[in-house]
Amino acid sequence: MPQHPEQFPAAAQVTAPLSLQDYLALGGRRPDRHIAYGDAPSQFVELFMPAGAGPFPLVVLIHGGCWTVEFGGIAQMHNMAEALSRQGIAVWNVEYRRVDEAGGGYPGTYRDVAEAIDLLRDVAPQHGLDLGRLVLLGHSAGGHLAQWAAARARLPEASPLYVAEPLPATGLISLGGLADLRREEALIKSSCARDMVQLTGLPSAARPDVFADTSPGELLPVGLPTALIHGQFDTVSPPRAGADFAKRARIAGDKVEFIVLPGASHYDEVAAGSPAWLIVGARIRAMLGLAPAQ
Repeated sequence: MPQHPEQFPAAAQVTAPLSLQDYLALGGRRPDRHIAYGDAPSQFVELFMPAGAGPFPLVVLIHGGCWTVEFGGIAQMHNMAEALSRQGIAVWNVEYRRVDEAGGGYPGTYRDVAEAIDLLRDVAPQHGLDLGRLVLLGHSAGGHLAQWAAARARLPEASPLYVAEPLPATGLISLGGLADLRREEALIKSSCARDMVQLTGLPSAARPDVFADTSPGELLPVGLPTALIHGQFDTVSPPRAGADFAKRARIAGDKVEFIVLPGASHYDEVAAGSPAWLIVGARIRAMLGLAPAQ
C-alpha cells in the first residue's frame, strides 16, 4: 500500500514487532481507584491519577482482545496508564462485559462502555478531572468501541443504546481499530473468529439494520479530531482497514489523521516502552493540548 511520507517519522526506530505473547505480558502499576458501575464482575473502571492537584486532562482507555475474554484486556492497558499518569494525565481504564460473558454482546457490551464513560460526570469533580480535555482511546476491538462511543450522539433514537446527551469527548484515537462492522465482516471473522451476530445482535422489525447502532462506519461524521493509527505489520487490523475508514470519514466531513507506525505490529501501539509509543504518546498529548513530552 502506498504510504505518505508523514506516516514514517524519521525519528522513529524500527525494531522487531511485538507478538501476542509480548502483549499479554504487558503490565504496570496498580490503579488508584477501582469503581463499579454495575453488579457484574466485569462492570468496573480503574482510575489512574497523576501526582499533584489538577485539574488533569483525561484519557479514557478501552482495551481490545477481539471482544472476548481469551486475549487479555484491561490489565495490559496498565502499561499505557502508568506512562500517561507519569506525564500528568489521568486515565479512566474501562472494563466491560465481552461477548462470551453473561450479558455481553449486543446490547450489553455497548451499554457497559457508555455507562462507564458517562459515570465520569459524577466522578470528575471529586478527583479534579478536566472533562473539557477528554480523549477516547481504544485498541483493536476497543478501537471499535471507542469510535462507537465517540459517535453516540448520532445513535437513532429508536435504538436500545440511545441516551440523551452522552458525555462528549474532545478527541478520538483508535489504535488498530476494527471499527467498520458492515464492511469489515470478513476481516473480523478471520482476525478474531467473531460471528457478526455476536457484535450486532439479530435484526427485528423494529431494528432491521443491525449496523445502524453498532458500527461507527454508519454514524459518521463524528465531529471530533480523530487519529486512526495502525502498525505497519499489523495483520489483525492492517493499515488498509484504517486507510479505508479514514477515507470514508473525511468524505463525511470529519478531520482524520491516518498514521502508520513503522516496524510495528498490532501490539506495539499499546506498549509504552516501544518505539511506536513515541508517536502514539505524542498524538495523545497533542489532542489534549499539551506540549510535547520532554
